[in-house]
Amino acid sequence: MYILCSLDAIEPNSSKGFQSPLGPIFAVKKKKKVFLYANECPHMGINLEWVPDQFLDSSKQLIQCALHGAQFLIKTGECIYGPCKGKALRPIPYEINNNNEICLHITTETQVEA
Repeated sequence: MYILCSLDAIEPNSSKGFQSPLGPIFAVKKKKKVFLYANECPHMGINLEWVPDQFLDSSKQLIQCALHGAQFLIKTGECIYGPCKGKALRPIPYEINNNNEICLHITTETQVEA
């Protein structure tokens, strides 16, 4: 298990990027629910944000790629607008431990070479 951060480190209705053994990932917190995705747009394979920790559109209802404006549903990662419509962000499995920390399951197969 890899501890990513405390659940309280992410404000409700906000997003936060991380470097992890799985590569760059980001979290979105809607109310008390957290969604984790690989920080990679399915359109061109680039990171989604231009400004650190800014993955949401201005309404904070959708994830938005800063390059071409693709928009994704927070709950599923599905692209609903833009050049990769119909594709989806890659979800990152996690669990919340007894200390309210977000933990990733890391195996040799999932780890990214540095």
